[in-house]
Amino acid sequence: MKRMDKIDTDILIVGGGAAGMSAALAASQHSDFRISVVDDNPQLGGQIWRSEMGKIKSPDARKLIEKIKENRIKILTGTQVYAQEDDTCLLAETRRGTTNIHFTKLILATGARERFLPFPNWTLPNIFGAGGLQALVKNGLSVENKRVIVAGTGPLLLAVAAYLKSKGANVLFIAEQASRGKLLKFGVGLWRNPNKLFQAVGLRSRLFGVKYMTDCFITSAKGNGKLEAINLTRHGKNWLVECDYLACGFHLVPNIELASLIKCKVKSGNVVVNEYQETSVADVFCAGEPTGIEGVDLSLLEGKIAGLSAVGKKEEVRKLLSKCIKLRRFADNLNTAFSLRDELKSLSKSETIVCRCEDVSFDRLKAFSSFREAKMQTRCGMGACQGRICGAATKVLFDWENTSFRPPIFPVKLGNLTE
Repeated sequence: MKRMDKIDTDILIVGGGAAGMSAALAASQHSDFRISVVDDNPQLGGQIWRSEMGKIKSPDARKLIEKIKENRIKILTGTQVYAQEDDTCLLAETRRGTTNIHFTKLILATGARERFLPFPNWTLPNIFGAGGLQALVKNGLSVENKRVIVAGTGPLLLAVAAYLKSKGANVLFIAEQASRGKLLKFGVGLWRNPNKLFQAVGLRSRLFGVKYMTDCFITSAKGNGKLEAINLTRHGKNWLVECDYLACGFHLVPNIELASLIKCKVKSGNVVVNEYQETSVADVFCAGEPTGIEGVDLSLLEGKIAGLSAVGKKEEVRKLLSKCIKLRRFADNLNTAFSLRDELKSLSKSETIVCRCEDVSFDRLKAFSSFREAKMQTRCGMGACQGRICGAATKVLFDWENTSFRPPIFPVKLGNLTE
């Protein structure tokens, strides 16, 4: 029988990305509380600073991790929280079995994931999420001399394309669904955020020779057993392009499953917090992408605010609020610029798979009026991803809200559930 471990901590932080690390560091520097950071990855850094072959490449991330290791912070990597035992205890799965983590205060920094939208044959092998393909390459997949198309929406496309190009990929072009007008308006406003402007210019310079097409999106994929080509449309013109890989993602979706499970208030898909990053549940804070897709700079700042608030340093928080407002204004403008066009809702055909875990087609889902109803009748959302992929897709396709989050929120070994 696998062992049941127990951990006691004053402040538990779930998520070892930018927000979680910033929260841990802020709390540790202003208190003597016991602080623990839990993350399911083998190393700290989260998705934005994922390690490459075991090494963190970002200088900013390395400095932050070094500071955390210098302080009195317990780091639990390879640990996935999957359920709540009671108001002050979460259950997590590790290689050793199940761990009961008891805490006084909780900071949720669970990050975000890519949004996928279904189109005919989107489940063909060699079609990846944009960030997903980047992660695979970081872990050893070779894309040297491979023809890659990067498509979807959001600034992540530029970062992924630049990375793949640096690894020898032949990036044919970037297909951005947002309109040229929206992006120009957003770009003009970047003078208020010079750091963001310099980042954008730097990314674009690394992509010299790679065409960036706005108002352009995928309509279908073709292939016999694996991806061979994709169909695109732009300004009413349709054409076919052969390729080896497609990296496709339609911006990001907050990871709110754990917050929902412990009854934090959620509105419009985001965890609701006040200026101190406090949720509707006492002694539970939330920072970073679960409160809204807002980028790494705001995640770092929200994490700092959550950490300071958790140790009672609200006077320090008030000094940061004006900067927070400025960064949120930038995030709102970014999300407006990359908002999804209506045409993406009509890409699916009757036979197009929407829930790929349970092979549920678009035609079957059209018969229902809610995610819950579709789940009960078709098993949509009951597969290994627990509705993380199809839930976000059906929100766009049918405006359904997935509010049904039950433990375990991640797949768990049966032996660990029965300890």
